[in-house]
Amino acid sequence: MGFRIASIIKRASFSNTQASTKGFEVPKGYLAVYVGDKMRRFVIPVSYLNQPSFQELLHQAEQEFGYDHPMGGLTIPCDEDEFLNLTSRLSQL
Repeated sequence: MGFRIASIIKRASFSNTQASTKGFEVPKGYLAVYVGDKMRRFVIPVSYLNQPSFQELLHQAEQEFGYDHPMGGLTIPCDEDEFLNLTSRLSQL
């Protein structure tokens, strides 16, 4: 009976681990970017990448960080408020 309880505990802890990692998944058609001094994470549509105003941010990111992004997602070198303003305008297109 001790083995059965141990296997139930293992399954429960595995489910908790799975649930906690699912919060970091990015849906298809989106990408994660990190913005601002606090590196706040945003998930944005990939369609933003085609917009000239967003491409300017990508160019700035390339100049500042190159292709090394330690956070795992794209790091955007701008203020959070500036980024929110830009994405708000892009979402209205």
